[in-house]
Amino acid sequence: MALYQQIDADIKAAMLAHDKMRLQALRGIKKEFIEAKTAPGNNGELSDEAATKILVKMAKQRRESARIYTEQNRPELAETELAEVGVIEAYLPKALSDEELTAELTKIIAQTGASSPADMGKVMGVATKALAGRADGRAISAKVRELLK
Repeated sequence: MALYQQIDADIKAAMLAHDKMRLQALRGIKKEFIEAKTAPGNNGELSDEAATKILVKMAKQRRESARIYTEQNRPELAETELAEVGVIEAYLPKALSDEELTAELTKIIAQTGASSPADMGKVMGVATKALAGRADGRAISAKVRELLK
């Protein structure tokens, strides 16, 4: 089942369960998916890859909002944002551990023939595509920098 259809089915389940928080998060996801499908230049389709990118972006935005709310002493709003992150992350691929990330990046570095920090751009281009949704861009960048020393 495609991610878009899965979200639709889960919205119905959340409605039946009267789970307001989950329903709110799922409706937010569906809104972003619909906007992406109907954006100029799109053919009305949404691949799972594109949907995953949207979910990663949404989770990152929610985490940042929660951090800001926490700094401003608004724990109730931060809690809501973090709860939505939990719902969003349920649809993302399992995140890579540090060891798995190192192994994947080592393969990519060998594949691209990178040998020095000057080759970081080459590696990052391949790595961000290959590890999309499974590792944060900052973590990839830091690990690549460490491996290319």
